[in-house]
Amino acid sequence: MEEFKGPFRRFAIHGDTRATGKDMNGKNWSKLCKDCGIIDGKGITLTDVDIVFSKVKNKSARTITYSQFKEALEELARKRFRDKSSEDAAQEVYRMIEGKSPVIAGVTVKPTRTVASPTVSRLTDTTKFTGSHKERFDETGRGKGKAGRVEVVDTSGYVSGYKHAGSYEKKIQKPPQKPM
Repeated sequence: MEEFKGPFRRFAIHGDTRATGKDMNGKNWSKLCKDCGIIDGKGITLTDVDIVFSKVKNKSARTITYSQFKEALEELARKRFRDKSSEDAAQEVYRMIEGKSPVIAGVTVKPTRTVASPTVSRLTDTTKFTGSHKERFDETGRGKGKAGRVEVVDTSGYVSGYKHAGSYEKKIQKPPQKPM
């Protein structure tokens, strides 16, 4: 059973820079059970995982050792695979954990793209904006910057809506004189 020290150590140090890998806290125990598929939502829930953790750890401790980890896995195995013997159930759970590492979700996939949730997508969809908020974006959905937030005053001297704005300078230019 020493081959499960690798996954135990990887999950034990996950997210904690001070962890030594000799013991595992409850958060990482729950993560191991989720990431390895031990929690199925029917036979074993997150609550069951927390109860087993509290049951096997020492009364005053906040972590479990490797031997307590194996004991907790065996208890979950009996609950998850009720139709199998204790040894067969334990082997099934050990196969689920074998070679696994913590899954990191919601982190940047590529340097230019992040994984967005449907809620964020809905809230940032500029086609759904109305009223004054709609004025802050152009037709393509890009922000107009300060022009979208502040009313920019036109100081050209023309009335807004005048069709021939900017044509006065052309009219007053004198045509070039022909030499005589």
